[in-house]
Amino acid sequence: MALSGIELRYLVDTITEQVQGYYISNIYGITKDSILFKLHHTEKSDLFMMISTSGVWLTAVKIDQMEPNRLLKRLRSDLLRLKLKKIEQIGAERIAYFTFEGFGKELILVGEFFGDGNILLCNNEMKILALQHSIDVRHRKLSVGLKYAQPPVSGLDIFNLKESDFDELKITDLVAAKWFGRTLGLPKKYVEAVFEIAEIDGKRIGNLLSDDEIKKIFETVKKIVSDVVSGNHDAVIVRNEKTEVLPLKLGQLKGEITQANSFIEGLDTVFTESIIEKGKSVQSSSSDKKIKELQTQISEQEKAIETVKERSKNITNVANSLFEMVSKGIISIEDSLAQEILANNNAKLISEKGISLIVVQDEKIKINTKSPLQSTASVLFNEAKKQSGAISSIQSIKEKTEKKLEKFQSKTESEKDLFVVTEIRKKSWYERYRWFFTTDGYLTVGGRDAASNSAVVRKHLVKNDKIFHGDIFGSPFFILKDAEHAPDTSMNEIAHATVCFSRAWREGLYGVSAYWIHPDQVKKSAPSGEFLPKGSFTIEGQRNFIKSETLRLAVGIIKQDDDYVLTCGPPESIKKYSTLYAIIEPHGSEMAETAKKIRIEFSKLEEQIVKNISIDDYVRALPAGKSKIIKVEYGDATALPL
Repeated sequence: MALSGIELRYLVDTITEQVQGYYISNIYGITKDSILFKLHHTEKSDLFMMISTSGVWLTAVKIDQMEPNRLLKRLRSDLLRLKLKKIEQIGAERIAYFTFEGFGKELILVGEFFGDGNILLCNNEMKILALQHSIDVRHRKLSVGLKYAQPPVSGLDIFNLKESDFDELKITDLVAAKWFGRTLGLPKKYVEAVFEIAEIDGKRIGNLLSDDEIKKIFETVKKIVSDVVSGNHDAVIVRNEKTEVLPLKLGQLKGEITQANSFIEGLDTVFTESIIEKGKSVQSSSSDKKIKELQTQISEQEKAIETVKERSKNITNVANSLFEMVSKGIISIEDSLAQEILANNNAKLISEKGISLIVVQDEKIKINTKSPLQSTASVLFNEAKKQSGAISSIQSIKEKTEKKLEKFQSKTESEKDLFVVTEIRKKSWYERYRWFFTTDGYLTVGGRDAASNSAVVRKHLVKNDKIFHGDIFGSPFFILKDAEHAPDTSMNEIAHATVCFSRAWREGLYGVSAYWIHPDQVKKSAPSGEFLPKGSFTIEGQRNFIKSETLRLAVGIIKQDDDYVLTCGPPESIKKYSTLYAIIEPHGSEMAETAKKIRIEFSKLEEQIVKNISIDDYVRALPAGKSKIIKVEYGDATALPL
């Protein structure tokens, strides 16, 4: 299905409202035409936005890459960590600009959702830096280095229609529906719906319509456009010869009709199905091509074996013919009678650059014409034996190729069509921060950076909590929730975590203390005349210190409802709730390398559990700085005290 301009306006407005304050934390190539953006916010749940040549939508699923995307590397290089500043539609066209900014730069991703579609990356002056495919047609040219040129605008502005815009309909000799399609740029489904709702025959010539009928058509168009753009929807998925989602029930619908929760959810369902079907087609085509390649290889190898067998046999026959010559009293291979016998055995004696050769089935065998015929026969027998040896080698290669083909063909259709489509889990509020449950069952949340440090304290600190901070510059704030009667074990665990997630880990500083205070001791504004950096607060009153002797954390996979999530905290608490856990200490490998090593070790124990947790989640769980793995094993997998 293709998006209409009015549908795109609704999507742009709706998505813009939801992505405020988000930045790109990752980008995935799904197909050559589809790119998935993971959007992160310090205080809200992650969002996943798909941009493809079909359109843009927020998705609830993540599909494994099915084919390479030529833009992926460039987009990751230029857009990661940039904030999504705004999304705007260009007039009523099926074109959207996605503006990203950060680190002193501004970049614009252009999505063209008409025809074959296109995705282009431009700088803030609209110079094209990269694009999915170049265009060179009469009215515009798109290529790297050129300035982006929009297609020519035609027709009326559907979003600012006036009744006078329909005056041309009164005098046209075109069929009314055809005039609509050309002038308003509405898809056929909307044009047909306009006339059906207005109860006017769209096949009538425009100049035969009355003023009242034209006014009714105008009002119907305005109503449909308003309902689509404003979100006054009654979305349905229609499945007949094709599948599409409609924001409104447009006229008499035919086929299987399914109610959708929303137009965006319906789009996600329909477009995701389309992407997967395309992926199956690509994979099937690739599989068929591979099978044909292997079958061709086997056929060529069989021909080679037969050719070598035949050649070896012929060389042997020629060798035997030399003994026939001897029995006839011939003593030289150069004798004319010898030449006749060679010819009868499909062989001949030639000379090249002074070297004598016997040619048998295009195989040239060097001989000495002055040697006895028995010696020459021996040379030919050796060559025949050499040819037979080549048969064994080719046969071995053929058997390996046959095994490859058998393995490839043994895959069932379901295996060939299998793509991992993961439903994007809606995370609990605390998963936006560092978090773990103490061995006593208390929830702990902490900041990852200045922004989340501030959010933890300002949004989630309440009366019965306790707040922790390391006695070191560069420490996060951690909150122990509902901690009025928290035992010492929980207090010690959160103090330990606070120190480990501070600068102490990165610099290997042992023996650092953390302190805890009550919520009313935290002042969220600076004293008069002073300045507080983002993520910092003023502390008043007594601080209660707890010393942390060691620097040791554990990364664990914990079952939460029907999913598995990754977290990091003190070893004993992580072990209690984890299916798998790895204990780490400072120094060793960089975060990304440590994350890969932990994932590999976990995969050795529980591959099915591990495969759906991305490497990004491992990196996100780790403390800042280098780490080394001390131990990896199964945990106690106690249910979380939610």
